Amino acid sequence: MPIKSAIQNKSLLGFTYDGFSRVVEPHTYGVDSKGHSAMRAYQVRGGSESGEYVGWKMFHTSEMRQVSVLPEHFIDPRPKYKRGDSAFSTIHAQL
Repeated sequence: MPIKSAIQNKSLLGFTYDGFSRVVEPHTYGVDSKGHSAMRAYQVRGGSESGEYVGWKMFHTSEMRQVSVLPEHFIDPRPKYKRGDSAFSTIHAQL
């Protein structure tokens, strides 16, 4: 998974999740409190089963398909970003 390097380089990630194409700013990657490999990210483009196309989302990495690091970058963490996110039992990478 290229998530760790995308976080380190502040690169956007593109992937398919729940049948929808998504583009996100990855902020935290690790293991959630239920033991799933997961990523907290701010979705900037694409679809969503919930109908919310932009905003904070948690993604299980096992369900992410066609993951690619995009040539676009973001500058700073989004508002309401929480370093040391308590939803994760282990953090592999974070902004």
